[in-house]
Amino acid sequence: MRKWMFPLALVFIAALQCNAQDKIDLFAGYSYVRGSTEVRPIAPSIPCPPNCTPPGLRTQGSNLNSWGASGVYKFNRVFGLAGDFGGQYGALNGSSVHLYSYLVGSQLSLPARVSPFVHGLFGGAHESVGTFTNSSSFDSGLAFAVGGGIDVKAARFISMRLIQVDFLQTHLYGHVQNQPRISAGLVFHF
Repeated sequence: MRKWMFPLALVFIAALQCNAQDKIDLFAGYSYVRGSTEVRPIAPSIPCPPNCTPPGLRTQGSNLNSWGASGVYKFNRVFGLAGDFGGQYGALNGSSVHLYSYLVGSQLSLPARVSPFVHGLFGGAHESVGTFTNSSSFDSGLAFAVGGGIDVKAARFISMRLIQVDFLQTHLYGHVQNQPRISAGLVFHF
């Protein structure tokens, strides 16, 4: 999984170095995900009685809060290459849940004082769930996000991201999880 992330990171860094007069936007802020977490109905330490089939994974929803960060290298006033990173944390049935995403893709922005944008991002995700025995189950897989938001210029080099809404799809534990992601914060323009 991580083998292909290094080449994507190199492409993103190379794009940042291409033309110094082009614009770079950096976002940092709060992020919320209504996570679809895969859990086992019976803890692994409890043996299955004779003649029973061990239960499989089932999906439960969890509220995950924390941070989101992204960077956009704008090739022109409208089109840019975006890198998006997020870490969300929460609890489910007394266990801690951590979800990390790292995505790269294109972004289209309408340059104005109130600037809407849309993006399509592709990359990976990693989720870990602490169990009752203090060990963790975890998985990494592919992820993509499609969404957009609205930035409002507050000063020459700063905008407020009023809202960003994404449809985040992850492929973890052999299943597909569809989950909404909402973010807000500050955007710094360079």
